[in-house]
Amino acid sequence: MTAEAPRAFPTQSWIDVAVIGVLSLLGILGLETSFGDYNFLLAGLGGLLVGTAVAIIGFRLRLGVLTAVLAGILAYFLLGTPFTMPAQGLLVVLPSLESTAGLALGAVFGWADIVTLGTPVEAPYYMPVLPYFAAWLVALVSTMLASRWLPGRRRTVWRTSLLLIGPVLLYLAGILMGTDEAYYAALRGVAFAVIALVWIGWRRSGSGLAAASAASIGGAADAPRVDRVGSGRLLRRKLLGTVTLVVGAVLVGSLAGAALTPPPDNRFVLRDEIEPPFDPLQFASPLAGFRMYTKTLADTPLFTVEGLEAGDLLRLASMDSYDGKLWNVAGSSGSSGPGGSGSFRLVGRTIPEPVLATSVQNAEVTLTATGYDDVWLPGIGYPHTVDFDDADSRALAENLRYNASSGTAVFTSGVQPGYEYTIDAELQQTYRDEDLEGVPVAQLTLPTVQNIPDVVVAKADEYVGTTETPIDQLRAIEQALKTQGFLSHGLASDGAPSRAGHGADRIDELFTRSQMLGDQEQYASAMALMARSLNYPARVVMGFAPEVPEGSASVEVTGTNVTAWVEVAFEGIGWIPFFPTPDQTDVPQDQTPKPKTEPQPQVRQPPRADNEADDLLTAVEIDDSTEDEQDQGFELPAWAWAVIFGAGIPLLAFFGPLLVIAALKARRRRRRRTLGAGDRRVAGAWEELTDGYGELGFEVPARLSRRQIAEQLDAQSAAQPAGTRTALLDPPAAPTAGPPNIGLSALARSVDRAVFNGQAVDDAAVTRHWTEALASLAAVRASAGWARRLVARFRIRSTRSPRTGRPNRRGKA
Repeated sequence: MTAEAPRAFPTQSWIDVAVIGVLSLLGILGLETSFGDYNFLLAGLGGLLVGTAVAIIGFRLRLGVLTAVLAGILAYFLLGTPFTMPAQGLLVVLPSLESTAGLALGAVFGWADIVTLGTPVEAPYYMPVLPYFAAWLVALVSTMLASRWLPGRRRTVWRTSLLLIGPVLLYLAGILMGTDEAYYAALRGVAFAVIALVWIGWRRSGSGLAAASAASIGGAADAPRVDRVGSGRLLRRKLLGTVTLVVGAVLVGSLAGAALTPPPDNRFVLRDEIEPPFDPLQFASPLAGFRMYTKTLADTPLFTVEGLEAGDLLRLASMDSYDGKLWNVAGSSGSSGPGGSGSFRLVGRTIPEPVLATSVQNAEVTLTATGYDDVWLPGIGYPHTVDFDDADSRALAENLRYNASSGTAVFTSGVQPGYEYTIDAELQQTYRDEDLEGVPVAQLTLPTVQNIPDVVVAKADEYVGTTETPIDQLRAIEQALKTQGFLSHGLASDGAPSRAGHGADRIDELFTRSQMLGDQEQYASAMALMARSLNYPARVVMGFAPEVPEGSASVEVTGTNVTAWVEVAFEGIGWIPFFPTPDQTDVPQDQTPKPKTEPQPQVRQPPRADNEADDLLTAVEIDDSTEDEQDQGFELPAWAWAVIFGAGIPLLAFFGPLLVIAALKARRRRRRRTLGAGDRRVAGAWEELTDGYGELGFEVPARLSRRQIAEQLDAQSAAQPAGTRTALLDPPAAPTAGPPNIGLSALARSVDRAVFNGQAVDDAAVTRHWTEALASLAAVRASAGWARRLVARFRIRSTRSPRTGRPNRRGKA
C-alpha cells in the first residue's frame, strides 16, 4: 500500500490567498497610529505567514478541518515568539513560558488594553500579540475557505465576497482601535476598494478570462479564427472595463474621501469612547497634604535624584479644579473632557507629547524612592520616556498612567521605597516678560472654579491696577503677594502662627488679617484664583525644589523641599510659571502702645455744702396719677400669652424651617434651570429629579450612570403600594400594585443624548426635559403617602448626578 501523494494547491486559490494577504496587510497598517512605529508590522506579517502556511500545508497533506485548526493553534504558539516577543523568548526564536503566556494573554486581553492604553502602545509586553493574532486568524480561516470550500462551488459574487470578511474586519479594527490621526486613510481606502472590486470581477469569470487570454495569444491552436477573434475582443472588453472601474474607483474614492472624511476631532475611535477606570478623585488632593511634608516629613529623605541641575523643579501634580475647599485634578468624568487634568491614560515606556509646550533642552534624571509612598509619580518637565530600573517597579510598569495636558504621572499601585526609574524629559523654555508682551493667554477649556471669595476678586483688581497685558497683570499680582506677604509654615520656630489649608475661608483669612501670612499652599492658591477671576487659564502645581550643591552628582530630597507655584498658559508658548510666595519670614508684631499718663494741674475744690437734701425740695404735692394711666402700655391677657406659647411657637418651629427649605429648593431649581449652557441645564433636570426621589426616601445610588440609576428607581417605585402611606423611609416588603410607569429609563437616555452628543441644546429641549422630569417627580410624589410627602418637604439634597461634566469631543465623559 503506497502513501497518498499530496494534492496540488489550486492555481486560482494561490491568487485568492495573495489578494487576501494584501488586503489584510492594508487593514493591519491602520494600527500604526496606536503603536507609533512599525514594530507591529512584523507581528502582523508573521501572523499572515503562519496562518496561511498552516492552511496550505493542511490542504496538501489532506488533513481534516479540525486537525488543520489544531495544527494552526499549535503553530501559533510555537512560531509566534520571534514575531511578537523576541526579548522574552529562548534564544530569540524559541518559545518560553513567559512568551507563551503572553501569546495567550494578548489574544484575550489585548483588545481591551489597546483602547485604554495611551499611545504609543508599548506596555504590557504582550501588546504586539494583538496584530499577530488577528492576522493569523484571518489568514487561517480565509485560506481554508479559498482552498477547501470555494473551488467546489459555482463562482458568484456573494460566495467570493465571503473571503473579504476577514480583511474588512481587520480594516475596521485598524480604524476603531487607532487614534484621531488616520494613517494614510485615503490611499489605503482607495487601494483596498480597487483591489477588492477588481478581484471580485475577475474571480467571478476567472475560467472564461483565462480561456480568452489563451485564445488571444494563440494558446488554442486548433480553435477557429473567429473564436480567437471573439475571445480577444472579450479580453479587450474585460481589460477596458477593469481599467474604467479602477479609474472610477480612484476618482470617486478621492473625491468622496476629501468631502466626507471627518476632521480628526470628529473621528470615531474606541479609545475616546471608553473611559479609563482610574479616577484621581479617589485619592486625596496632593495640595491638601502640603503641611504634612513641612511638618511630619520635614527631615525625612523622600527620594534621591541624579542628574538634577540647579534651578530644576520636580513636578508632582498639576491641579486646575477648585470647589471652594480644595485644589484638585478634575474627575475623569468631569468637564475637562478627555484631555483634562483628570484624564489619565495607560502608557508604556514612551510618553505622549505635551499638549501645549515649547522646549529647547532635554533633561535626564534618575529617581530612587526612599521614604516616599504615594500614587503621584515625581518627575521633571514633560517626559519622553520613563524606564523602571529595578525589578519590583519593572514588574508593575503597566500601572503607569499619564496626563499629557498637565504633565502629571500616577503609578496606580503606589510608589514604594526602593523603586528606581529614569525619566528623559523636555523642559519648558523660559521667556522674558518682554517676549510675552503681545502674547495672549491660550484659549483652553478648564474646569470652572467655584466659591471664590469676594476679597480675592477685589484684591485682584487692586493689584492689577492700570496694567493691560496679561503678563503685566500676572506679574503685578505675583509681586504684590511676594512683597506684601510673609512666609510661615505654622511651625513652632516661625514668628507667627499660620493655619493650614487653602479653602475659601483660609484664602479669605489670608487677605483680611492685618498681615498676609502663609506658605506656598496659600499664596499659590490665592494667585491662581486671582488669575482665574480675570479669565486666565491658571493652575496650581505642586512639587519639590531641592537645592543642588555645585558639582554634586545627586541630591537628597526631603519634605522641606516641597513647594507650589502657579502656571498660566500662553498661546503658542506653553505654561509659564509664577512664584508668588514671599521670602520674608520676620512678621511685624501688631502691638497697640499704652497711653502715657500726663499729670493734671491742681484745682481748688469748692466748700462742702451741709444742707440736707430735703431742703432743696418744695412742699407742693403734684397729682400724676392721670399721666401714669396714660403712659401705661397695652398688656396682653394671660390667655393670649398661653395661646402664643402653646400654639405659636410650635407653628413657628414647623413653618419656619419649612419656608427656609422651600426657598433653598426654589433657588436650587432656578439655578439648575437657568444657569449654564443647555446641556448643563438638561443635566440639572436630572439632578432635580434624583434629589426629589432622595427627599422622598428613595435610595438613590451613587457612582452609577443615569440609566442604572433609573432602573433602580423604577424598581423601587414599582415596589411601592399605591395610595395613602404612612411609612416614611422604606417601602414595605410585600408590594402591591405600584404607581404608573414614570419612564425614568427613557428620560435618562434622553438626558444622556442631550448632555453627551457634543451639540448645542436649545431652550425648547431644556424646557421639554424639565417638564418631563417634574412630571415624573410629581407622579411618584402623588403615589407616596401624605406623611412621606411631609417629611420630604423638610429634606434637602443637592448632589451632582454622575457624568454631568462637559462632553468630550466624541460626546462621552
